[in-house]
Amino acid sequence: MTAAEVETRLRHERTRAALRSLGRIALLTAITLLIVLVAWQCVVSFSGLSSYVGKGPADVYRYMFVTDPTKASTAAEHRAELFPLLGQTMRDAALGFVVGITIAAGLSMAFTLSKTVESGVMPLALLLRSVPLVTIAPVIMLITGRGTTASVAVIATIVVLFPALASMMFGLSRASRQSLDLVHVYGGGSLTALKKVAIPGALPSFFAAARVSVPGAVTGALLAEWLSTGKGVGGSIPQFNAGAQFDKLWASIALVTIATLLLYNLVAAVETTVLARMGMGEANTLR
Repeated sequence: MTAAEVETRLRHERTRAALRSLGRIALLTAITLLIVLVAWQCVVSFSGLSSYVGKGPADVYRYMFVTDPTKASTAAEHRAELFPLLGQTMRDAALGFVVGITIAAGLSMAFTLSKTVESGVMPLALLLRSVPLVTIAPVIMLITGRGTTASVAVIATIVVLFPALASMMFGLSRASRQSLDLVHVYGGGSLTALKKVAIPGALPSFFAAARVSVPGAVTGALLAEWLSTGKGVGGSIPQFNAGAQFDKLWASIALVTIATLLLYNLVAAVETTVLARMGMGEANTLR
């Protein structure tokens, strides 16, 4: 078998492995959605909530997509009200996700290159991690301004940063010692070893950090909207609750939950595809 044939076979194997993994992810997404819907309905049915307060999946579906002729508002008006709130929350979450992941990646690489930097910064990071976010949120808003984009970015970033940093540092610390020694033998420095060995080997951990950060970013965005901006789903939920608008309350929660689940699995699909194409997934083994 020639080298070209081996390369073609490897490429085909990696493509098939990626497609199989994507199929599994789609199936798991559907199963997870089904489990969430069943659990949601069980909570509403067996928790003793009145039908006026507790809304199940069917109630939310009718509210969002079926117009009741006995009511003044239509399903289209409901969607027109709630989808912009969801869009605002997703934008806030995206801001926290990007900033948090970027800072976590930069810190993890800086810690890997310099133990001095790690010993100087890590105690502060651990201290911030141990303080409840609700406690320091007033200080954040005092510095950045209440209702500003900066306050959303800081609060959402804090939620994302520390779990992502831990995952990335774990991945970078598992770099092959033999490969690192080989880089140094051929005259490469610490930066070269980081780029050529540590980062490529840590890609699974980087993707794991991204997956974990998706729900974290959404949680941080909701918290920032509640505490600071009053916008999006996070800022509207207290208003819906205070106004006894329980259809809107349950529908907004359902939209955020479904969007978070889909985004999480989208990141997982990207991870599967990239790692399979690089030969770091199932596709690295010929059958």
